[in-house]
Parts: sequence; structure tokens; C-alpha cells
Amino acid sequence: MIFQRVFCSVFLLFCSYTVSSQVLISLLFGDKLNSDKIEFGLEGGFNFSQIGALDADKRLSNFNLGFYFEYRLKDSWKLYTGVLVKSNLGVSELSDSDLLLLEVTSEEEGGTYSQHINNFLVPALIKYEFPSRIYAEAGPQFGLMYKTWVQFDSDIDGTETRIRIENKDALNTFDVGGVIGFGYRLKPGKGMTLGIKYYQGFTNVIKGVSGSRNNSIYLKCNIPIGAGKAAKDSED
Repeated sequence: MIFQRVFCSVFLLFCSYTVSSQVLISLLFGDKLNSDKIEFGLEGGFNFSQIGALDADKRLSNFNLGFYFEYRLKDSWKLYTGVLVKSNLGVSELSDSDLLLLEVTSEEEGGTYSQHINNFLVPALIKYEFPSRIYAEAGPQFGLMYKTWVQFDSDIDGTETRIRIENKDALNTFDVGGVIGFGYRLKPGKGMTLGIKYYQGFTNVIKGVSGSRNNSIYLKCNIPIGAGKAAKDSED
């Protein structure tokens, strides 16, 4: 138990540092991480998430940012992985019964409550790219929660109110699920790609509540960093 806590603490510290420096590192060393077998870059976009077994049915929208590695396996088959360092899941417009399950007392009126969950997400997807540059991908995704809260928002007579209530003890730390998606590479080779993917969690988000599983729709853009320079250097 002590080892697990130490490991998680070190991991969270490392990832917190990574989220503030990954863009700079990618821009400086992206060409060093790219080769004829590996594509490295940034993944960014938006996701629209929801949690099952709750009365709330309005998806929560958030911005995502991370880095990815794409390994060429054979012909058009690839392995896609990386880390979404800034990635939030959750749901909006919680009911009073939802708040009880989330161990939050409803004391404010005239606004809406929403559940926010900050995760580090690690996909491990098998990807196939067709000659038309359309690709399909599928596989598992693993999540580690590092911060969570219920947020109250209201706007009454021009006065905006926002209150955050942490409820980490009510939720499970680890999340596992499956991803399926497709997209399009704008240019041949290692060009930018646009895609959409769907995530369905297999584990319960809320402790003791069966069926409380994450699901999310992702709109994403993948930008290779330094791939062109790396390819040019390999030709020289």
C-alpha cells in the first residue's frame, strides 16, 4: 500500500510537470523522436462526456491536450499510444439524487451542478490506414484520476457564481474502457490528421454504483512535430 501511494505520487508529480512542458519539448525535439517507423506529435481537441446510471443526461464539453506515438507495425497497420495529459470527463446538470450518490449536499439554488473528473488517459490502439488516407482505430484505453470536483454555476441578475466541491473519495481512481474511431490524414506520409472517436468505460466511476461508467465522444486533431525535418535528415 505504501509503495502504491509513493508510486502514484511520483507519477502525478511527473505528469503535472509534463503538462506544462510537453509543447515546448515537442517543438524542440520532435524531429529526434520521429523516424521511418515512428511518428510523434501533439493531440488536441474537444470531448463530450457523460456518466451512466445518473439522472443527468447533458454531456460535459472539455478541451484535451496530449502527445502521441504512432508505431508502424506492418504495411498499413500501426500501434497508436501516448498520453492525454489535460483531459476531463464528467457530466452536466446533476439532479439532487445524483448529488447524493456523489456525496455532495445541494445547498445552492438557481443554478446547475456538474461533475468534473481530471484524468491522465493512455490509449493503446491498433490503427489501419487505407490508401485513401482514411483510417480506423480500436483498442483499450486506461485512465488515472488525479482530481475531481462537483461544480455549481449560476448567473442571477448578472451576478455569476461558481463553487467547486471536491469529492474524490466518492469516485474510483482507475478507469478502463474501449475506444473505436476513424479519421482522415490531410496529406500523404506524416501529415496532420482529423478524427473522431468514441470511448466507453468498462468500470464504475462512482464507488458502489453499478453502471456508472464513463463514455465520451472525442473530436481530435493530430499534428506531427518535426516529421518533415526528420524525413529530410534521413534522406541526406
